[in-house]
Amino acid sequence: MGVSTSVPEEGVAFVTVDFPPVNALPVRGWYELAAAVRAAGADPSVRCVVLTAEGRGFNAGVDIKEMQRADGPETLIGANRGCYEAFAAVYECEVPVVAAVHGFCLGGGIGLAGNADAIVAADDATFGLPELDRGALGAATHLARLVPQHLMRTLYYTSRTVTAHELHRHGSVWSVVPRDRLTGAALALAREIAAKDGHLIRLAKAAINGIDPVDVRRSYRFEQGFTFEANLSGVAGRVRDTFGTDPASGPDADKERQA
Repeated sequence: MGVSTSVPEEGVAFVTVDFPPVNALPVRGWYELAAAVRAAGADPSVRCVVLTAEGRGFNAGVDIKEMQRADGPETLIGANRGCYEAFAAVYECEVPVVAAVHGFCLGGGIGLAGNADAIVAADDATFGLPELDRGALGAATHLARLVPQHLMRTLYYTSRTVTAHELHRHGSVWSVVPRDRLTGAALALAREIAAKDGHLIRLAKAAINGIDPVDVRRSYRFEQGFTFEANLSGVAGRVRDTFGTDPASGPDADKERQA
């Protein structure tokens, strides 16, 4: 259990996440993931990193139960900083990162996949940001890298998900394959990238990041400020404890509280 790194063939490193049962990462998990991705990218023998996961899904975001057990704000702060570091590590990895996504890719999973250079998905993969049902705000920065603006807003406000096939039609998923072929498909794409000159591929990654229209670090940090505000106001805890199903969080309850 945890984060592991393997080298299935020359030039390609796999960074694998395994936090049963649903890959909802605790605070330490986000930092472990960030360190593993950065280390793999810094290895001069590696020219492409594949981010993958064991178990039922790619990533279910932060470990909400860990947050609910906490008495103070330390876990929230740790999760915010950990996600920030993990997302940045994928984006800033010295070599291209291919996300191999299966099952659910939710919350923090969107931050990881959205910051990857390419996505290969299993045909059972779904993507979404259920943040409003979890008392959080964030990763719209990364969802906006996967879908057009108006679709991003609708998905964000409704907490709905989209399928790998839908993202493939938008051009953000490179290929969709049966679940049992996902590792092979991701490795094939990584192998093609890793065939390039190692020095030149690093220059290419830096150049492409340099022309991005959105500073993903600053944009995501801005979002995180609202997450912290929601927690300070108490609304985040109320929503998080019931996963967005509490009638007391609806508009009628707001009117009652104001009366």
